[in-house]
Amino acid sequence: MSIKIPAVEFNALLQKFGKNGEKSGWTYAIIPKVKAKAIAGINTIFRVKGKIDEMTIHQVAVLPDGQGNFIIPVNGAMRKQLKKKDGDKIKLALTLDKTEILPDQDFLDCVTEVPKAWEFYNSLPGSHKNWFTKWLATAKTQETKANRIAMAISALSRGLKFNEILKEAKAKKGS
Repeated sequence: MSIKIPAVEFNALLQKFGKNGEKSGWTYAIIPKVKAKAIAGINTIFRVKGKIDEMTIHQVAVLPDGQGNFIIPVNGAMRKQLKKKDGDKIKLALTLDKTEILPDQDFLDCVTEVPKAWEFYNSLPGSHKNWFTKWLATAKTQETKANRIAMAISALSRGLKFNEILKEAKAKKGS
């Protein structure tokens, strides 16, 4: 018999980082330390599932903010579905999500064929590997997914991390 843990419910305000390193421009909500402790009981990154307003979420990373609280990023796709922007209130109902994130099989099939990329990918922490998996999962077409796999393998073989891949892609798009 499985015990269902009730969701931690609270309201929050969507905020946006200004210039803040790799988080520049992110929209997020603050999860107070006491609420995060009730959800996960830890002081490091963890994943949640539940609802933001009426939108169901799962495997969303919650990050320490460096001052005792945590943040939950609310990306563009999420804001579009919620019809919310910076400054709007949201209602959160969150529980710890222990579901394992499995890597994309197409990506694994390809990256193992490039030893330098495979070696660097395997040196990354699990949370960084998960970024690749989630990025590939958001591709709307097979063509986009294939392009992302090729871009990732090329960058990994040059020792670039996920955020560096995105910066490189953005720079190429802008030129």
